[in-house]
Amino acid sequence: MDSKKLLVFSDSHGERTALKAVFNWAKELLPPNGTICATACCGDSLSDISKTAEAAGFYSDWKLVTGNNDYGIQAPEAAVFDFAGHKFFLCHGHRHGSYHGYHTLLAAANNNEADIALFGHSHVPFCKVIDGVTLINPGSVGRPRSRIGATFAVVECPEDQPVNVEFYGINNEYKIKKVNI
Repeated sequence: MDSKKLLVFSDSHGERTALKAVFNWAKELLPPNGTICATACCGDSLSDISKTAEAAGFYSDWKLVTGNNDYGIQAPEAAVFDFAGHKFFLCHGHRHGSYHGYHTLLAAANNNEADIALFGHSHVPFCKVIDGVTLINPGSVGRPRSRIGATFAVVECPEDQPVNVEFYGINNEYKIKKVNI
């Protein structure tokens, strides 16, 4: 069975050491030996990515959107992309009412015929299927607002099966471990 994985992170807000720890961890899972085939950033991290990825030697197929704190960076506020048999809607969340429910986010995903919506902004990890759309917030790499601390997610897309979402935490020593949200 073929399975591809998408690394998803958001909201590093200048915390490049934590972001580099994520990239160092993930680069071992890149092809040809691994299954992480692309990386999605849900915003508020764009000024951190280039230098941090280069320092870590992490090269990926990037899916990027701007957040409300990505000043002066040219990237879309929302994007739609196909990955491993799924259609993804990617946004930061600040324009999709992520603090006040998921109606606007769900409408945007549905309008784009996406079965998965990735978003950030709240700095809190979240995963739930609502009205047939899997909503995933990876939390925050740099400024967490949850009891778990800094987090990111990996979305596994097995062929002809539902996606599997795993969350990972980054501790104070920048070690990565799987966490339950």
